[in-house]
Amino acid sequence: MASQELQKVLELMAANRDGASLDPSVGIEVLREQMNANMGFPATEAATVVDVDANGVPAEWVTVAESDPARRIVYVHGGGYVIGTRATHRRLCEEIARAAECAVLNLDYRLAPEHPFPAAVDDAIAGLQFAQANGPNGAGAPDAVFVAGDSAGGGLTLATLLAARERGVPQADGGICISAWSDLAITGETYETRAEQDPMISKDGGIEGMAAMYLGGADAETPLASPLYADYAGIPPLLMQVGDHEVLLSDTTRVAEKARAAGVEVTEEVWDEMFHVWHMFSPMLPEGQQAIERIGEWVRQHAAVPA
Repeated sequence: MASQELQKVLELMAANRDGASLDPSVGIEVLREQMNANMGFPATEAATVVDVDANGVPAEWVTVAESDPARRIVYVHGGGYVIGTRATHRRLCEEIARAAECAVLNLDYRLAPEHPFPAAVDDAIAGLQFAQANGPNGAGAPDAVFVAGDSAGGGLTLATLLAARERGVPQADGGICISAWSDLAITGETYETRAEQDPMISKDGGIEGMAAMYLGGADAETPLASPLYADYAGIPPLLMQVGDHEVLLSDTTRVAEKARAAGVEVTEEVWDEMFHVWHMFSPMLPEGQQAIERIGEWVRQHAAVPA
């Protein structure tokens, strides 16, 4: 049963949605301003944030007192590949750093439409390679490196692991996908079955326009753009979390089934009554903090296992 705080969060989201839209027709700069204004809690004073150049990609190390600099997560934010910044997701990175006792490389990958596919994938690979060689405060080689992301960043997490395999880049120790957008062809059945329950995303609410801007003319079933259509053989372990009230639910369940069939270790978690990337509301939503704690537990378990 969901917490009492859930209703308060849903009311807050509804109030913000009245003044915002995901429709790209309002203009990309307006979309970005809306997300910057309405998404994300500020990092606390307990977080240390240090800007870095991650092989040409703007980024920052987010650490807390509990962080082990040899345990690292490359975080790629959500926002449909067209909006969002490291600032919108800094608090989430802080919470993950605390739960996983790690350092988080919060990556500002290039956005569409100015930089369509595969720019985000290229930047994420650059970030992965940077984290494999560099840590916070001059730390060198890591004990373990993971890739994580939410929404479009969840799809980008999958694409990064796939691209690393294709390009001969040392593989990450695992991937963490939060409410992953894995199918830019937008074919999932839960766009219909969860349409009345999802408070954030709908098939006619701008997601098709975001997909078109990111694809830039590429086929929507291109595996590195839409990881649902990829071959998952040889991919490292995955933790996939999604809310039962999300239209993107089937983007997670279908990837999980496909990856598992290819021999990948998949931990699939469908959270009752939760909405898209509920983790962002962890400062006021118990289920958000609980999901982040599960991420921390999973990372700590897999960091102790040789890749």
